[in-house]
Amino acid sequence: MKITLDLSKLVEEGRLTPAEAERLKRLAAGDTGSLGVNILVGFGVISVALGLAALFQDITAGFVAGGALFALGTFLTYTRGQQWWLLAQICTVLGALIFCGTLMVYFEGSLAALATVTVLLAGAGILARSGLLMAASVLTLGACLGAKAGYWHATYALAIYEPLLTVLLFSGLALATYWLSHRLPADYERLALMASRTAVLMVNFGFWIGSLWGDRLLLLRGLTRAERPDVVVQDWVFGVGWALALVAVGAWGVKANRRWVVNIAAVFAAIHFYTQWFERLGATPVSVLLAGVIMLAIALALWRFNSGGAAPQEKAA
Repeated sequence: MKITLDLSKLVEEGRLTPAEAERLKRLAAGDTGSLGVNILVGFGVISVALGLAALFQDITAGFVAGGALFALGTFLTYTRGQQWWLLAQICTVLGALIFCGTLMVYFEGSLAALATVTVLLAGAGILARSGLLMAASVLTLGACLGAKAGYWHATYALAIYEPLLTVLLFSGLALATYWLSHRLPADYERLALMASRTAVLMVNFGFWIGSLWGDRLLLLRGLTRAERPDVVVQDWVFGVGWALALVAVGAWGVKANRRWVVNIAAVFAAIHFYTQWFERLGATPVSVLLAGVIMLAIALALWRFNSGGAAPQEKAA
């Protein structure tokens, strides 16, 4: 588990010695550098994979190249140690993405292909110990339910056609992977937490879409062939449920000292608040002013809550 400490403050209060603070700072610097490398590798590998997938004219070449790169990366990961770690990560992630992308093209994006790619990405993520592949597997599971994102000139789009099922499925996945993270070694704990966090994002996306349009339960109607009203689950149900879930999860995050959970709850609480506020009142000067005042009041209340729960300062001897 990762935590955040204000080393300067702790040294001033006498809770840490300068030597202890310096040691922690050096350890954190290595972790921060590794994070920066991981981010650059992630973006670079995705770009290269997309470019190669577009250039490959032969499906067989895509399968062979992807499989060979993944096999090489896995071999380096388990036999060559830390000095080959970066090259191993590049090969495994690039190979998995090329192979799965080729599979999607070959089967024309069918549901069976999406389900297969979900399993393959999860397995590849575990073998390669790659958080990027693990997150990609969770997002691909969302695509199995019809979730998609798009971009055109100065416009971003998010589509989720099964909000209720998305909320239920990914809530269960988030809880299961979080529970599993407490029972795994550190490397695999990180992967489980990555899957859990990505699932939390999908839950919030499901609530967001549902709070605007409700849920027509298209999958259920298609499976049962039953006559149902256009909107079975009303938008206000998602709106209220989302608010309650954010409050509960945020409070748990504060109590359990899970900073990421608190931050994500705060971000989506702001999105929820402003979405519902302007959907109902519109973007007028008065509504903008009141929205800002209310958000500041909430921030003040949260700050007072955190201050009240803080540990008392130790008295100097």
